[in-house]
Amino acid sequence: MDDFLLVERDGAVVTATLNRPDERNAISEQAHIEAIERFCAAMTADRGIKAVVLTGAGTAFCAGGNVKSMRDRAGMFAGSPLDLRNQYRAGIQRIPMALYELEVPVIAAVNGPAIGAGLDLACMCDIRIAAEGAIFAESFVKLGIVPGDGGAWLLPRVIGMARASLMTLTGDAIDAARALDYGLVSEITPPDRLLARAREIAARVAANPGHATRLAKRLLREGQDMKLGPLLELSAAYQALAHHTADHEEAVAAFLEKRPPAFTDR
Repeated sequence: MDDFLLVERDGAVVTATLNRPDERNAISEQAHIEAIERFCAAMTADRGIKAVVLTGAGTAFCAGGNVKSMRDRAGMFAGSPLDLRNQYRAGIQRIPMALYELEVPVIAAVNGPAIGAGLDLACMCDIRIAAEGAIFAESFVKLGIVPGDGGAWLLPRVIGMARASLMTLTGDAIDAARALDYGLVSEITPPDRLLARAREIAARVAANPGHATRLAKRLLREGQDMKLGPLLELSAAYQALAHHTADHEEAVAAFLEKRPPAFTDR
């Protein structure tokens, strides 16, 4: 894909690693954004992929934007206010859109600090687990800026408005234990078990028919902003499609015959 994003595949599970450990995996170049965007498109297009694990190389998950580039008004932080507005829209804001449209379930393995846009990146994933030493901060205000990548939409939907407001308006960091209490992560693991545990969860997702997990993920995403009636209509349409798949027939047969299913992704 790109040396910013290292991609490994093991059957139906893909592990993607942000690979700028010397910069704490900060996302500050257009090439980084384009690499993530291309990756998401490729994952959706490959019907054989059923789950993705996203993590960071080195000691950080993702430190957000490059503060030195902010200081120097360089790269994505260069230009007039109008230039900056357009650069956000044509740049980093493409990441939440790409991950929102990614059909494959994504597990974030947060191995270290997830700061600013790095926290928001974790919130774009469907499931989050953390290493014991991980920290999380919606720290934009501490730099005199605001969440420019969708954090004000993402974080409240993960942890609720009250806690999202506390994190966003103070900019203070929380540790993994507090993140678990907030519901920001599902579980905490020792650092040396994090990636293995994330892959175990991914394998459990991937054990199910791919069409079912992709459609279920879409229902969960769309359900955040739909009224019940329209969501029920969408659910009925997706369910009608699912009922006419070979894997649904195999799942029912295996259940009734008390045997493990043998799915063919059809």
